[in-house]
Amino acid sequence: MKILCIGNSFSQDSTALLQLLTDKITVRNLYIGGCSLDMHVANIENDAAKYELQENGEKMQNALVSIKEALISDKWDYITVQQVSGRSGVYDSFYPYLVELLDYVRKYSDAEIVLHETWSYEIGSGHPDFVTYNSDREQMAQAIKETYEKVSAKENLRIIRVGEAVQNLRAKPSFDYKNGGLSLNRDGFHLSLSYGRLLAASVWCKFFTGEIPQCFNNENLSQPMREILEVLNIVKQ
Repeated sequence: MKILCIGNSFSQDSTALLQLLTDKITVRNLYIGGCSLDMHVANIENDAAKYELQENGEKMQNALVSIKEALISDKWDYITVQQVSGRSGVYDSFYPYLVELLDYVRKYSDAEIVLHETWSYEIGSGHPDFVTYNSDREQMAQAIKETYEKVSAKENLRIIRVGEAVQNLRAKPSFDYKNGGLSLNRDGFHLSLSYGRLLAASVWCKFFTGEIPQCFNNENLSQPMREILEVLNIVKQ
């Protein structure tokens, strides 16, 4: 199956390892760092070729592309959309831009459109948007969850629940950052290149294929890997 992400660095994080976990998926990411829904709409209105086309989290070509170019470049089965991380828990920030983006995508593709749920920032993150949530990781996570559920119901879109998976894994001993565990973030907001990206890609793998990656089929998994598997087993599809 073929997936196109209309996103930013958070969709880059979620898909960087995806093709390494399954041979059933081809995924491409349209990347502008920090790109929000209103920025996507502005780029649509100007048919602006401003996006880096990525595979496995890396640039595929030097030439930048527009959303339209990417949409018509292949027969996509799924297209993912998301709000920029700092506004992902702010419902009003989705409108009217999400509707305009959805209408545009449907003009050029009959793919199923899916919401990619982003995650909350780490304890002590210096991201300027963290203050929107009183610099509280749990408050941000809850706001994102509630917002994506509300948008999902309104627009009849399924959710790839990466944000919930991240929050659930943070409650496991190996990733209890508050008490000396590993952080799932490398800079306070992007996912760690190892366990963070592995978790996100595995959530995508389960969502799109119904399968948990083969790398977890091992009796001798490390404790962190066992905890990731526990979260994958309960994540909603």
